[in-house]
Amino acid sequence: MILKSQVEWALHCCAILAGLPEGRYLSTKALAELHGLPKEYLSKALQSLSQASLVETTLGPSGGYRLAKTPSDINFLEIVEAVEGKARSFTCTNIRANNPCRPEGYCDSKPCAVARIMWEADEAWRDTLRRVRLSDLVGTLSEEVPADIWRRTFEWVLKRAG
Repeated sequence: MILKSQVEWALHCCAILAGLPEGRYLSTKALAELHGLPKEYLSKALQSLSQASLVETTLGPSGGYRLAKTPSDINFLEIVEAVEGKARSFTCTNIRANNPCRPEGYCDSKPCAVARIMWEADEAWRDTLRRVRLSDLVGTLSEEVPADIWRRTFEWVLKRAG
């Protein structure tokens, strides 16, 4: 399975937005600059998050994005599905029906083993993402990113937050 690069962008942006003080917003331009991304493409990912009610936006000179919920109330699956959609990662086209050895009129009453296994794997992947909260990511980052980089990043962000 290959996810759109916008999934990575959305997850990183949400981690940054999780550190914004109440009532502050960060512009697409600032988020794009921080992550070295093209603003126009990042904007699509942020719009997807907004449509899923994961972020809220405001217009104007101090406008931008902020989380619509607390980081502990947002899970990875919500972010992934906001960008990728909720469709299963595997689509069964029932190619087994093309088998020339099947008797005329033979009908399989249940999905094939391939589809069942793939759907089970898809659900396991989604369960894992559902269990991981944005707050978990922020906690991990605060432990793994050197303290000086973490502090300077948020100083940089706060200078640009409206």
